[in-house]
Parts: sequence; C-alpha cells; structure tokens
Amino acid sequence: MKLTALRLHNVKRFAGRGVAIEGIGDGVNVLTAANEHGKSTCFEALHALFFHPHTGTASGVQMLRPYSGGSPLVEADISTASGRYRLTKQYYSGKRASVVDLETSRLIAQADEAEAFIGELIRGGTAGPAGLLWVRQGLTGIEKRSKSEEEGDKRVRESLLTSVQGEVEALTGGRRMAEVIAACEEELNRLVTATGRPKTGGPYQAALEAQQRLTEQAHILGAEVTALREALDRRRQTLVRLAELDNAEEAAQRQQAISAAEDAFEAAKSHSDALKAAEAEAALASNRHTAAADALSAYRAAQQRAAELEGQLAQAMTQRDAATERRAAALADSERASAAVAAAELAEQETRDLLTRLDAALAARAAAEQVRDMRTRLEQAEAARQQVEDGDAALALLTLPANAVEQLQALEIDLVRLRAAQAATLPTLRMDYADGKSGTVSIADDTVADGEDRGFAGSVRLDIAGVGTLTLRSNRPPQADQAIETTERKHKEMLASLGVNSLDAARQKQSQAQATTRERDLAVQRLGDLAPKGIQHVRDEVARLDSISAGALELKADPEQVRTSLATATAEVASSRNAVREIQPRRAQADQALVEAQTSHATIDATLKGLDATLGPIASRGEREAQLRAALDQQQAALDAATARLAPLRSAAHDLASAEATLRRTRSVDSAANQEAAQLRVVLAELNGQIRTQSDEAVEEAWLEARDALAAASERVQRFETEVAVLDRLRKTLVAARSAASDLYLKPVITELLPLIGLLFDDISITFDENTLLPQSVRRKGQDEDVDRLSGGMREQLSILTRLAFGRLLARDGRPAPVILDDALVYSDDDRIERMFDALHRQSRDQQIVVFSCRQRAFAKLGGNILQMTDWTPSAS
Repeated sequence: MKLTALRLHNVKRFAGRGVAIEGIGDGVNVLTAANEHGKSTCFEALHALFFHPHTGTASGVQMLRPYSGGSPLVEADISTASGRYRLTKQYYSGKRASVVDLETSRLIAQADEAEAFIGELIRGGTAGPAGLLWVRQGLTGIEKRSKSEEEGDKRVRESLLTSVQGEVEALTGGRRMAEVIAACEEELNRLVTATGRPKTGGPYQAALEAQQRLTEQAHILGAEVTALREALDRRRQTLVRLAELDNAEEAAQRQQAISAAEDAFEAAKSHSDALKAAEAEAALASNRHTAAADALSAYRAAQQRAAELEGQLAQAMTQRDAATERRAAALADSERASAAVAAAELAEQETRDLLTRLDAALAARAAAEQVRDMRTRLEQAEAARQQVEDGDAALALLTLPANAVEQLQALEIDLVRLRAAQAATLPTLRMDYADGKSGTVSIADDTVADGEDRGFAGSVRLDIAGVGTLTLRSNRPPQADQAIETTERKHKEMLASLGVNSLDAARQKQSQAQATTRERDLAVQRLGDLAPKGIQHVRDEVARLDSISAGALELKADPEQVRTSLATATAEVASSRNAVREIQPRRAQADQALVEAQTSHATIDATLKGLDATLGPIASRGEREAQLRAALDQQQAALDAATARLAPLRSAAHDLASAEATLRRTRSVDSAANQEAAQLRVVLAELNGQIRTQSDEAVEEAWLEARDALAAASERVQRFETEVAVLDRLRKTLVAARSAASDLYLKPVITELLPLIGLLFDDISITFDENTLLPQSVRRKGQDEDVDRLSGGMREQLSILTRLAFGRLLARDGRPAPVILDDALVYSDDDRIERMFDALHRQSRDQQIVVFSCRQRAFAKLGGNILQMTDWTPSAS
C-alpha cells in the first residue's frame, strides 16, 4: 500500500476549511513547515482514517474535532497491487465511510464494508504493521511505555519475523514451541502461582493444607503422650522423696540439731553483751582523757597569747595618738585652701556676670543692624516663591506629555504617506481634445483642461457638451481607505487630548512651556540663594534678631578690660583648686592611718579581754593550771583500768554471727522439709488425676493413627513438589532453547539493519533484547552501552533505522506499508542528520517514506519529493 494524496476538512485548527496534500509519490516525500502549520494534524487525521471507525468517538476522534464543533472529514488516495482507491471517513454528524475505485469512479464499499476494506489493508489495526511503522511526534518506540502497548508491538515483530524466517520454526519449534511452553505453563498455573507459590484452591495447596493439619494434630497428640510419660516418672520420684521426708529418725535428728544451735546462740549472745559494755566504758574513759589533755593545752596557749597581746596593745596606743595629730594638721590646711577657692570663685563669677551684660549690649547693637538686611531678604524670597508658584500653575496648563509632539508629527507624516499612496492607487482620467473641441468636458461645472490628469475615488460624472454625461466608477473596496480613516481618527484624538488644533499649535505650546520652565527654574534658584533653609527659617531669624535688638543696653565699662580681669580671676580659681587637690591626698592618708590605728587598737584590746575572761584573775592562774594537770592524771588512770578489763573479754570472744547463722540454718532445714512434704502431697494428687484422665482417653493409640495419616499426606505433597519441579525445569529448558536460537531468529532484521548502521556509525554492533525484539545494547570501541543510557539523538536514530528495517521485511513479505515520520528527527546533529537522510533514500528504493518536519532549513538537505499544503473544498457528496 502506498499513499498518493491526503485531504482533510474541518479538522482541529482547520475549522471550517479544508487542506490537501497532493502528489505523494514513491521514495522519500517531505513536507516541511513552521510550527502550528498543521503537520501533526495531518498525521493524526491519517491515523484516524485507518485505525478509528467512523461510527465511534474515541479519544483520537475527539482530538480531531475543532473547538467550534462540526464534523471532521478525512480522505486519502492509495495505491495497492489491486488498484487505486479513495478512502473517505466523516465523523460525528453525517458520519460515513466509503471506498471509491479511482480507475472507474465506482463506489465499491461503504459503511461497515468500507471499514472491513480498510481493515484488510492494515491487517491488525494499531497492532499491525502500519501501527509499527508510523512514528508520532515526540516518540521513538524505544522509550518506556505501558505494558499493553509494548506487548502489542512485540506480537507484531514476532509475527513478522516468524513469517519471513521459516527455518526458525523448524529449529526452535516456533509456534509449536510456544504451544508446548503454553501447555507447560498451564499445568504449572494449575498447581502454583507465577511466583512459584501453591495456588489457592488447587490440589497442591489442598495437599499442603492436609499435611499441615495432620502435622499439627500429630504434634498435639505427641505432646500429650510425652506429658503422660513425664507424669508417670514424676509420680514415682515424688513417692520416693515423700517417703524420705516422712522418716521419723531424720525428723528427730533435725530437732536435736535445732536445740544445740539454740544453746550455743544464747551463750554467744551473753558474752557479746558483756563485751559491748566493756568497750563502751573504755571508749568513755578515752574521750574524757582526751578532753582533759585538750583543756590543759588550751589553757597554756591562752596564757602565752595574752602575754603577746599586752605588748602589742601598748604599741597600738602609741600609733593611734600619732595618727590623730597628723589628721588634725591636714584638716586645718584643707580648710584654709577651701576658703581660698571660695573667694576666688566669687570674684570670677562677678567678673563673668559683668562681661555677660556687656556682650548682650554688643549683640543687641549688631542685631539692630542685621534685622534690616534680613527683612529685605525675606521680601525678595517671598517674591521669588510667588513667581515659582505662578510658574507651576502655568506649566500645569502648558506641559505636554513626553514625546507627544513627536507622536503627533509621526501621525501627520503617516497621513501624508497614506494619502500619497491612496492618490497613487486611485484611478485617473485624462482628456486630450481634438482640434476645436477644447473645454467641452467638465466635472461639476469645472472644465477639464487639455492633457490634465485627474484622480478620483468612488464615482465621477463627466459632462460632455453636446454629447451627454459619462459616469466613471472606481469600485475600490471599502477597506482600502481604512488605514487612512484609522490614522485620521488617532490624529484627531491626540489633538483633542493635547488641547490644540494643529501640530504648530502644539509646538508653540511646547515652546511656551519650555520658556515658562526656564523662568520658574531661575526663580527656584533665586529662592534657594535667598532662603537656602526655607522662608520660614528667614522669618524665624528676623524674629530672633528683633528680640535681641529690643534689649539694647548702654555700655558703662570696657569689655576688653573686663575680659582681662576675668582671665586673671579664672587663673586664680584654678590655682586655688590645685592647692586643694595637693592637700587632699595628705588628708586622705591621715584619715586612713587614723582609722587603721584605731581598728588595730580595738581588735587587740577585745582579744585580750576575751583571753582574760578565759584565764581568770592573774593571781589564781597558777592554781587553775595545777587543777587541769591533776584532772588529766586522774582520767589517764581511769583509761588504764578500763583497758585492763576489756582485754580478757576480747581474747575469749564467742562468734555470735556464726551461732546465729547455725540456728537459722537448722530451723530452715526443718521448715523446708515440712513445706516440701506438703507440696509433694499436692503434686502427687495432681499427677494422679492427670494420669487417670489421659489413660481413659487412649492418647497413645490416637497419636499412632495421626502419624500414619501424616506420612501418607507427606508422600502426596512430595509427588506434587516433584511434578512442579519437573514442569518448571521443562519450561526453563524450552525457554533456554528458544533463547539460544535468538540470533538466528533476529537474523532478518539484523541483516537489514547492518547496512543502515554502517551509514551512521563506525565499528558498532547492536544486541537485540529477545523479549522485546528491540535494540538492547550497542558495542563500540570495546565497550557495551545500554540503549537507555545513550543520548537522545542516538536513541532516536536507532529507532528510525530499526523501523526502516522492519519496513523492508514487510515489503519482502508482500505487505508493503509506508513509513510515516512526524518530526521524528529532532535530536540529531547536522552531520548525523545528513547520514540519516542517506539511510532514508537507501530504504526508499522499494518503499514509500513520508516525512513531516518543522525544521525547514535542516530538512532542505533531505531532498526527495517536496509536498505542499493547498486549500481544498470537498465535493457536495
């Protein structure tokens, strides 16, 4: 099948109109146009014609309908081995489908028969060869797609390869192998899931569940049998132990051991109490001896410290008296210096007050002289401000928008140009009179001169004396003067917005505004010079000078002499203050020395008085020391006696802790034996009940039956496991065999692809994925690269070349189909794209290729049959 023409009406952007692409020939056909020109629309319309029935409204049909609605119409002329036909489909309102034989112009099929005719051409719809070879804009065929789309394309490639490579059928089983694999998988699916797990509800799953149930039952019964046997053993051991505990001779021995331990404990306890009393007495005697020794040592140290402090007290009294005398002298000097400072400061203040009064009088005189000048400046500044305000008011009326005059001038120039162009295009008439006929032709009583050219618009009436009236009409379309009318309207609107009636008036107004601006700027400059800080500041300055000049005083002293006296008084004040500063450190030092001397004397005196209170009167201090010495000797004798009594008790000490532990142990042995005997009787009763119950239920017989049933179920599960393993091994073996023959299976497409690859790439080989039958990896320069990691341009080129190879296989199989590429080469560089053009021309020798592209400059080098879009109106039918 080959396309020869494509026409569409009311499709997407072609709302309400039709376009046609005629003259599509053999080999390479190229349609290049800018974006939004309708190339992809043509591709989608052709796709809908072949793959969407006229009675449906699938998404592909909905996309054809323009926003304004209506019924899309698509028509294509094709050429096949049996003849030339015209295929037509109209969707939505007036939906129809028809096939016309172009040789005889006879309608050979319509409606469902027409759909069947088209279906036979493409053999399989979008899952057929045409769906494989037609490349939409933005797709390569290698990118990730939905599973259903990929499976559909894979089936087409498998069908094509199988039909052109018959020997593969014999080597690998082909469809027969596929049937065997399918039967194997069917048996596996009956037993297990796709992941190898037992299938729910299947026989394998039922056998496993029976095995698990019997396993659990046997486990429970086995546990019960084990528990029964353990209960019998425990009962036998319990009876033996209980007989040992109930032996009367052993019970008597336990009681004798308890009595002996109690006697030993009482003896050890009595001796321990006596030892503790002796140790307490000895400790008390030791403490009293230590206190007596400390009291004697402290009394002797206090006597020595008192003697030292008496000498220090006399020295402190001498230092205190000397510090008091030095402080009195420093205080007198400080008072004299402070009096001199006060006298100097009083004289300085009086002189300063006099100078202030003299300066105020001088300032009043100067202010009286300055106030006149400031008043004059204030008047001039107010006049300048008024001029600025007047200028602002005038500018508000005169100022035109920026570039307004230039825009108005441009409009007038456009008017002159448009009118000149209009005059150049208006029809003209010229009257060349014969001899003696001059002046016999007039227009509205205006005589037409001999040889004069006159233009006219609309119609004009020529009055010919003695003949009649001749009417001439130009028949100019109304829109011919639309540009002049629009420009004139804009011109009038701009004049009205500027408040003038002509361009000269606008220029005069602009000139007046500029002159007013200059005058205002000069006034602003004068105002800035006269009042840089504002008029209000000048007014404030006039008011300040008025207040100063109002208090003018008469000068009664020489200001210079007063300033000299003030300087002398200031120096005297500084000198007297320096004298005070010189005396202050000496006075502070005297004050500090007096404080320190008084503090030292008071501290020594207080400490000495405290020691005297501790030591007592001086006359009795020797007797007090002798008493303390005698008390120490007495405590030493008591300590020696207590130590002598403690020694024999320590040497003959009993081990109270061991006696107590022995008593506790013997008592616990008897108690534990009684408690154990009681517990064993309880355990014996429980074991008797458990043994009697399980013996009645015959658990051993039930356990043996469950074990036999479990063995049978396990054998059945083993048979299913063996069957699943065999089927899985068979499937893997068949798949491996088919994979081993994949090179031969893919040989036809690789054979077609290698010459094309050689045109673009040097030293490169391609590996196909046996699952998708698409390029999987490339090997170049000794390195393998996955197709997914290649650049966008190289993936695009591989996709196009692969499709061209499959197209050649279709042609060899007797099913030629055009290869249609809609902007399919968008990532290729300049060098590669020219090589791709060579590949397209190589494949187009016995195959039709139609290329749509927006890259007009790049695809100019493709050559081939250049297609054009032309307007088309469908026939009334």
